[in-house]
Amino acid sequence: MQWTVHGERRVYESEWVSLSLVDVEVPGGHRFDHHVVRVPRPAVGVVVHDEHRNVLLLWRHRFITDEWGWEIPAGGVDAGEGVAEAAAREVLEETGWALAALRPILSYHPSNGLSDQQFHAFVARAAEFQGDPTDTAEAERIEWVGVPEVRNLIKDGVVRDGLSLTALAYALAFDSFQ
Repeated sequence: MQWTVHGERRVYESEWVSLSLVDVEVPGGHRFDHHVVRVPRPAVGVVVHDEHRNVLLLWRHRFITDEWGWEIPAGGVDAGEGVAEAAAREVLEETGWALAALRPILSYHPSNGLSDQQFHAFVARAAEFQGDPTDTAEAERIEWVGVPEVRNLIKDGVVRDGLSLTALAYALAFDSFQ
């Protein structure tokens, strides 16, 4: 069943996010305002796997949820930038590692009942250290973690964000580490 959209009114807007009230009608005639969060830039995340070093993860704090957790390198796509280009840039800025053999694994909307935000996940098969990260506010620690330990981190709930959790689980489920 497809809902009918009668219009949209912006309530708030910035370069990062906007909030709209969308006048929708569901099949059967019920009509109401639905809150919609619009995110103008997609996000990218990379599962960096090197057969000798394992999986590159960042230990970081998220102030919104006030939680610590392991995450993959990730960030927003800049204007005029392709998603693969953004993925490589984010990894280099956040970790100091340059990627090789980057390939997309999935794209999805993490909360499509509330937001149009889109995530693009990649796997990189190798990396070469270029130097210290240029974006030093991203992580408290950057570590190579073994694949069995990544499974345990997911099982134990220490991978807390949706982009990292989805990309790592996908990579594990579909043998992206082979």
